Amino acid sequence: MAVEYYDFGPHKIHHSSVFHTTDLSFASVNLRPAVPVKRVADLTDDETIDLWRIATKLGRQLESYHKASSLTFCIQDGPQAGQTVPHVHIHILPRKIGDYENNDDIYDEINEKEKELNRALEVDKERKDRSIEEMAIEADEYRKFVF
Repeated sequence: MAVEYYDFGPHKIHHSSVFHTTDLSFASVNLRPAVPVKRVADLTDDETIDLWRIATKLGRQLESYHKASSLTFCIQDGPQAGQTVPHVHIHILPRKIGDYENNDDIYDEINEKEKELNRALEVDKERKDRSIEEMAIEADEYRKFVF
């Protein structure tokens, strides 16, 4: 264990929820690959390469693990784009045939979930969405197949 908690904007991510790290990025359950930079334009070339290298490798593994047939990679870059945590991060969403009647409806759902998260963060700064134990169990599953 390198650190007990990883910084994610104003939030702390317990090490047990992190299942992959590099010198520049980390991947965790619930919040997925992230680097401590507010906006995509602020990333260095090395950070951009590292973030997408992790996202593509992890995406392949998540697609297989969840028996999906496709992936949606989503970045919300800035508050008006729906970014609720001031850190560059990628949501990796395994997709299956028929998971949405209209394929682009996923973006409406992402926006709604981001609004819910934003409301929850205003009420609950500790982000008690899931327990550390629940997140650790999911991270343990993902550690089995990561790189």
